[in-house]
Amino acid sequence: MNETLETVDGRPTLRVERRFDHPPTKVWRAVTEPDHLARWFPFTVRLEPANGGTIRFYPPDRPDVPASEGTVTAYEPPRLFAFTWGDDLLRFELHPAGTGCLLVFTHTFDDRAGAASFAAGWRVCLDALTGDLAGAPVDVPAPTAELHERYVRAFGLDEGVLEETADGWRVRFERQLTRPAEAVWTERTAGGVPRVGGPPPAAFTTGSAPAGAVTVVDPPTLVEYAWQHDGRTAGRVRWQLVQGTGHGARLVVSQTGPADLTGPRSAALADWRAYVEDLARPRDREPDRPA
Repeated sequence: MNETLETVDGRPTLRVERRFDHPPTKVWRAVTEPDHLARWFPFTVRLEPANGGTIRFYPPDRPDVPASEGTVTAYEPPRLFAFTWGDDLLRFELHPAGTGCLLVFTHTFDDRAGAASFAAGWRVCLDALTGDLAGAPVDVPAPTAELHERYVRAFGLDEGVLEETADGWRVRFERQLTRPAEAVWTERTAGGVPRVGGPPPAAFTTGSAPAGAVTVVDPPTLVEYAWQHDGRTAGRVRWQLVQGTGHGARLVVSQTGPADLTGPRSAALADWRAYVEDLARPRDREPDRPA
């Protein structure tokens, strides 16, 4: 299976190619007929099989959650099936290949930091589709943290950015995690709980930014503190957990500094990358998926 993260019309696009030893007509039924989709697709699907038709997605075993909707944007049996899901676009193309076919699946979205979650989720779904086409019992497990982190590295999602600001510079990392916010906060505060006016616990700091006083705390998602250079406040560090893809919480950490302090910029970029990599590292036990 070939998987890449591309940019199409300015939007991140996951592209997956997978070969099947089955003709396009058989695979077409598996990717368009609701009874077949129910075996491997993450939602129960109801659709009007025509261009412009409505497609609805029902969370399995959650009758209390309303369906989400999209529009069928292409329906050309047995070659092309595409639809929107909220702001996302999903596209299934089937190309004859010998006695089988090649599936080219693309998922276009806006949340680049969530690409590893999307890729890991589609990987287990398409594995289930492969088994279903072969007549094997279907099992669609939750993606593992290890699989998620492999995609993070493959897609370069472990890289931070250095931004110029009106006041100087900002180093920023945004990383989708595989654990809920409460689990991350509990781990980070095992050596001490941050309090406004006091120093931040070491688990929220790096060596390149000598910490000043904590200015904001909002458990279990936010710590902000000053960092110092030559004994004076040089900028702010903001450590925050926000809503992610559903795979876990999203870590957003940033450090600001003045334009005349160029040395700390490179140190901050390297040190926060190492920090985030350690925090995102899969633990021995897979966590329960957050609601």
